[in-house]
Amino acid sequence: MSFSNLFRKKTVSDILNQVAKNQSDGHHSLGKHLTARDLTAFGIAAIIGAGIFSTIGKASADGGPAVIFLFIFTALACSFAAFAYAEFASMVPVSGSAYTYSYVAFGEIVAWIIGWALIMEYAIGNITVAISWSDYFTGLLESGGIYLPQWIQMDYLSATNGYHEAVALMQGGKSYENLSDSLKMAYTAWTTSPTLGSFHLIADLPALLIIVLITWLVYRGMKESRNASNLMVVVKLCIILLVIAVGIFYVDTENWSPFAPNGVSGILKGVSAVFFAYIGFDAISTTAEECKNPQRDLPRGMMWAIIICTTLYVIIALVLTGMVNYSYLNVGDPLAFVFEKLNLKWMSGIIAVSAVVAMASVLLVFQMGQPRIWMSMSRDGLLPKRFSKVHPKYKTPSYATIVTGFVVAIPALFLNLTMVTDLCSIGTLFAFVLVCSGVLVLQNKKDIPRGKFKTPYINSKYVFPALLVIGLLLAFTQFKENTMRFITNEKQINDATTIVTSLDENQAKEVFSYLGTVKKDITSTDLEEVLSEISQDEATYQTVVENMPIDASLKYESGFALFKHKIPMWIFLLSLIAFAVWSWRQNLSLIPLLGLVCCLYMMAELSVWNWIYFTIWLIIGLSIYFGFSYKNSKLNYNKLEASLED
Repeated sequence: MSFSNLFRKKTVSDILNQVAKNQSDGHHSLGKHLTARDLTAFGIAAIIGAGIFSTIGKASADGGPAVIFLFIFTALACSFAAFAYAEFASMVPVSGSAYTYSYVAFGEIVAWIIGWALIMEYAIGNITVAISWSDYFTGLLESGGIYLPQWIQMDYLSATNGYHEAVALMQGGKSYENLSDSLKMAYTAWTTSPTLGSFHLIADLPALLIIVLITWLVYRGMKESRNASNLMVVVKLCIILLVIAVGIFYVDTENWSPFAPNGVSGILKGVSAVFFAYIGFDAISTTAEECKNPQRDLPRGMMWAIIICTTLYVIIALVLTGMVNYSYLNVGDPLAFVFEKLNLKWMSGIIAVSAVVAMASVLLVFQMGQPRIWMSMSRDGLLPKRFSKVHPKYKTPSYATIVTGFVVAIPALFLNLTMVTDLCSIGTLFAFVLVCSGVLVLQNKKDIPRGKFKTPYINSKYVFPALLVIGLLLAFTQFKENTMRFITNEKQINDATTIVTSLDENQAKEVFSYLGTVKKDITSTDLEEVLSEISQDEATYQTVVENMPIDASLKYESGFALFKHKIPMWIFLLSLIAFAVWSWRQNLSLIPLLGLVCCLYMMAELSVWNWIYFTIWLIIGLSIYFGFSYKNSKLNYNKLEASLED
């Protein structure tokens, strides 16, 4: 195996010629039905979903009304990446998205890695949205008086983890009635579920239902998927405009003061959740082969989708934080919550219905994107040939669509929502990073055919290093304390909930007894409540925790246990130096470079565990590549044919 063969590249002309020969190889061509309007609708369908109906609440609670700046920052980061996607899509107007683009820019091994990452992105994204849809759907049923058993509407991991956390809190004195709703549901699901030996039969069946329905729709054809998506987009846009129109009359501008109650750190705290609201616009690029005029319409569809959705996110955030104080918005269904709080329950019902429609439209776009990635990899010989089979009647990648249904449906029964959300984000950001890098790698190459769209060129040679210097000055002046704490790896005190849930029953009794000597007026038997009350005074909390009769590892996070969470950010910071040198030497284009930096920063904000899980996924993918894909690659066959001819 030659090392250079790992980076063998496809040319743009080779890719276009290969698409032209698909039909003669026994593969039917995909149907061309999509216009710029359809692509914009697909983008809105993908973006307007969990973000506006769920994660906007938590982000608003953390950042206050200033969360609008986080939406704008994330939209800018996605726009930078969208420029890169649009340039590649205009250059290589075929299915495959970042996978195909990486094949041209970096070579086969990198293309395989990004293709494998995209498979995870779309699969995990589908699982995430299916679980969220299940939550909204069961909530809608309950509002109509229909109650499903808890163990058929919750995933196994959430039930397991929630049950053990609930038990730990109750051992600390918290009553069942005072548990959060999510912990109550997990406890009920675990204790009421049927068992097979010691195994509890807990699975999210509504999530399975929606995946089966959406997979059937995607299998039937692009035209049917387009029509369904357009209809759902119209419905949810009408609902969102209704929310804005009604809510604006209940805005109290006093709720916007203070505008940024928790400062910059509070705004940035929700960066991964808000980014998740934007992922999916890149799925538009997987439909390039089904566009009537991809070189013109793909860039327009991506940009219009981001502009429209960002405008709606900003307006909704301002309306929500104006209707009620930001501190009340840390709920799973913020739109319905604010109208219930203002006794407008008829609006809550409308929002619940629209949330179910919105989630279904997001799932449709995600479920449509993944089979087309598999199809592109199969065409190149990196996956078995059957994955590139196109249905003769429906003109869709039929086999890949069915497999996608199984790949998404089975994990959705058991996986935890938080885990899959972060995994989806890191896979997407990794794709964005490589696409932006690809544009930078190809920018000075003269032998690459160019499409009609090209990212506006601004020389970053002086601009980027200057921005880096400004960032360093701010870090060591305005944010000196936090910067030094990060660099010196100063130990951090655990919060009340973390401490309480890590204690066994005897330790909880010892801590409670100790708190009785410190705080004489304790009236509650809830250890978490008492400790949380003490934590309101930072200095007192630090003293109390320091003297608790438990091991220091339960009280603090320090040493490597703390440093490991900073590894992604150190990777980002060191990368900035490399980017500054690269931009100085190669006169890099500023827009894709900023896209690369913004996306890598958001990756760094995700926990180290997500990086570890993502690395494991890539290792599995590489084992498949070296076991099957390397020797079956079309480029490998082409090389053998050329050597035989010689």
